[in-house]
Amino acid sequence: MTAPLFYITTYSTEQQEVVLDEDNSRHAIQVLRMKIGDPLQLTDGKGALLAAAVLHDHKKKCVVKIQSVSTLPPKSQKVSIAISPLKNASRFEWFLEKATEIGVTEIIPLICERTERQHTRQDRLQHILVSALLQSQQTWLPVLRAPTPFVQWLGAVDYTHRLIAHCLEEPRPTEDLAAWRRRQITLADLPTGAPTPSPAMSSLILIGPEGDFSPAEIASALKEGFVPVTLGENRLRTETAGVVAATLLCIG
Repeated sequence: MTAPLFYITTYSTEQQEVVLDEDNSRHAIQVLRMKIGDPLQLTDGKGALLAAAVLHDHKKKCVVKIQSVSTLPPKSQKVSIAISPLKNASRFEWFLEKATEIGVTEIIPLICERTERQHTRQDRLQHILVSALLQSQQTWLPVLRAPTPFVQWLGAVDYTHRLIAHCLEEPRPTEDLAAWRRRQITLADLPTGAPTPSPAMSSLILIGPEGDFSPAEIASALKEGFVPVTLGENRLRTETAGVVAATLLCIG
């Protein structure tokens, strides 16, 4: 049975022991009923995976001794999703949970013209990301940005590919995201030295609010070079569209 995984906010390579915070201590000692010598794992959400054992089984300040440390590399392709918060906060939280499990590397709450909820509880959202990280046994926590106006992401150039998914009939996107992703995988399989451009290493996709992006927002994105894509023939809820995009971009 795999040792339980806990999240710690910071870790130094010089540390030989770690004192768990009160929540983690309570979960380890009172919920899981761990005792001195029981194995566990720790991660800082930045690739570090620590094998450890309980040294002092205090329910508020559990001390663990580090036995070994390994560092897992990040995924070669960065997938960022800028998505509008939803009026129903629980639906947006569901998206965050699933996107983390799938392996998205960055999430940006995107404030659009039709976004109804423009403020988010960042501490609660961060907690949801951590819980999903631990549940899926990963060591890289997605970066959660502060809510950002749509226009500020039009100039985001630190991405190999920039995409926008929308449902507007005119101008209607001519390429499905699944087909776009298959094309990138095909490019990745080309032999070294081929004249075709190298495959994408980072992708940013914009997902609009309930009611979609406004025509002006779509026009602005296209003017800035964003590639318009669809997510299939069905019209999807915002949170569903986010999960479909995450799946196609992360898993293919």
